[in-house]
Order: sequence, then structure tokens, then C-alpha cells
Amino acid sequence: MTANRVIVYGGKGALGSRIVQHFRSKGWWVASIDMVANEEADENVIVKMSESFTEQAGLVTTDVSQLLGEQKVDAILCVAGGWAGGNCSSKDLYKNSDLMWKQSVWTSTISSHLASLHLKPGGLLTLAGAKAALSGTGGMVGYGMAKAAVHQLCQSLAAKNSGMPSEATAVAILPVTLDTPMNRKFMPKADFSSWTPLEYIAELFFNWATGVDRPASGSLMELVTTAGETKATPAQ
Repeated sequence: MTANRVIVYGGKGALGSRIVQHFRSKGWWVASIDMVANEEADENVIVKMSESFTEQAGLVTTDVSQLLGEQKVDAILCVAGGWAGGNCSSKDLYKNSDLMWKQSVWTSTISSHLASLHLKPGGLLTLAGAKAALSGTGGMVGYGMAKAAVHQLCQSLAAKNSGMPSEATAVAILPVTLDTPMNRKFMPKADFSSWTPLEYIAELFFNWATGVDRPASGSLMELVTTAGETKATPAQ
């Protein structure tokens, strides 16, 4: 019997690494796509830094096609991303907006195309949005723009003629703050009980990938953590 297969885009980051571990612990075959290899994954596709979206996208698409051949995957989980602040008067506006676009929009767009090529009918694609991007983000305009674009992409993938495989589901998660080592380092006095645990997201994705409580395609799912308890609810 063939093991279930999943691709984790951003598989070496804090959240991606936790997802790789979780799916491997369940006996799944896991491929990581990132700029650095994840030794715990079964296979790795290394992303080469590039100023050209079409070049980077083309290389990743080719490498994944060579890796998989005719094999299809059950899920593609895009958790690549990052954060940068700055309003429209910031000297770093252009640089930070460019970075946010590369980290969130490039990766999400590539993941959606990979889904059209390699996702099984009825499979799952997840994208990483942000609850903050449901409204204005004055102090972090590049971040807000990029995440809002991811939300729009998710909804487009659920629409007619999107190119997604039949019965496949696209869902975006909209967290507030993730409980990562880096966030704890830079915000040591924050209320950690309002941060979403990485394990919660790993388990959530596993449930969705196996058809448990999977939201409708196109859903933007807010992840809100209060007093250490996280709930996933559709954005209004």
C-alpha cells in the first residue's frame, strides 16, 4: 500500500518543520521545499534565491516534476512567509514590500500551480494568510498587501475554471501570532497564551488532509488563540 504523500512549501521554517515532523510521525511520505534542506523530510527541493519570479517558479516546478514523476500527492501545504513592518513613509517600504511579495505571493502562486499539476482529485492545498490583512495594516503595508493577495488567490482557486483538480480544496489560514522561537525572542514580554501553537496547526492540517472537519474550498480560516485555546473559524 502506497503511503500518503504531502509537500510542505517552507518545510524548514519553524511551522514547516513541525508539520514535516507531524506528518512523518503518521507514516506519510513528506517532501520539503525551502532554501535549506530539512533532514527529517523524505525528499527536499532546494529553492534558489532569484530576483526573477518566473525563473524561481520555473526551477521549483521542474524540480518537483522530476521528483514526483507520475505520482500525485494528497496535500500541498504552503507555510512559507515572513513578517516586515513599515508604513508608506518608511525608508524600507520598497525593500520590505518586495520581500513580503517574494515570501508570501511567490510561494503561494507556485504552490497553486503545483497543485494543478500534482495534487490528487479531492486533495488539499493550504495557503498562509493573516487575520491582520482582513483590514488596513498601516504600520506594515507590505505585509498586509501580500497577505491580502494570498486571501484573494485562495478564493480564486475555489472559483469556477480555477485549474484546480476536481473536488480539491484550497484553504487559507489566517493566524494572528504564531508561537515560534523567533517570535518569543523578539517579543519576550508578550502574552504567549494568545499565540497559536505550531502543534495545533500541524494537527489541523493533518485532519483536513485526511478529510476530518475540512472547510469548504476558498475558506479563509481565522486562527484565534485565547487563554491557550485555539479556535479555527471562517472569516466573516
